[in-house]
Amino acid sequence: MSVTTVPAPAGTHARQNASPLAAVEKRLLVWIAQRLPRAIGSDHLTLLGLLSMLGVGLAFAASSRDSRLLYLVPVLLALNWFGDSLDGTVARVRNRQRPRYGYYVDHVVDIVGAVALFSGLALSGGMAPLLAMALLVAYLAAMAEVFLATHVTRVFRLASFGFGPTELRIVLAAGALALVGRPTVGVPGVGRVALFDLGGFIATAGIVCAFMFSAVRTALALAREERIAP
Repeated sequence: MSVTTVPAPAGTHARQNASPLAAVEKRLLVWIAQRLPRAIGSDHLTLLGLLSMLGVGLAFAASSRDSRLLYLVPVLLALNWFGDSLDGTVARVRNRQRPRYGYYVDHVVDIVGAVALFSGLALSGGMAPLLAMALLVAYLAAMAEVFLATHVTRVFRLASFGFGPTELRIVLAAGALALVGRPTVGVPGVGRVALFDLGGFIATAGIVCAFMFSAVRTALALAREERIAP
């Protein structure tokens, strides 16, 4: 597993990505950013990322009427990756960074996108609405912990347990394609359950574990750094 760290301008934070695709993705994003027309700026890419994630939520919601709309999800997620992953890279390549503005806007957009995504899942008929909302709460709590940890450690960790945003998009795209047929899976002692219900339960449990692990790790690190002498 590769770990990529993007140095931070003075007074801001460094970005750290410890996911399997991080190194390859970074090289690809820099290559694209160097060849992107100058008329396309970071704000345009951020808007593309937001609109495409709103589209993902709408596609999931509308799939309750026509499951074939789920075929749009991988395309929209690819557009979301392009916009959301490339906006900061373009700013760095062009030396047009606005660290506080970029950090704030990116994560407001992430919150709106998460609400759209999980609301769409709740309306899709493929996942129990209560489970989708539990997943949203867990995800927002994990995001809040990351934002707090970034503030106190000056390191923004994009991945947890080897999963970063790109890996999550790949899993979600594969799940959307599998959801077209509304598949079910057998669970010992329970019977057959919807695939996305099982996936949602596992994802919620995983996010809660990641939240607790990161919170404890950061708290212990801060306690060591700010130890009070007897």
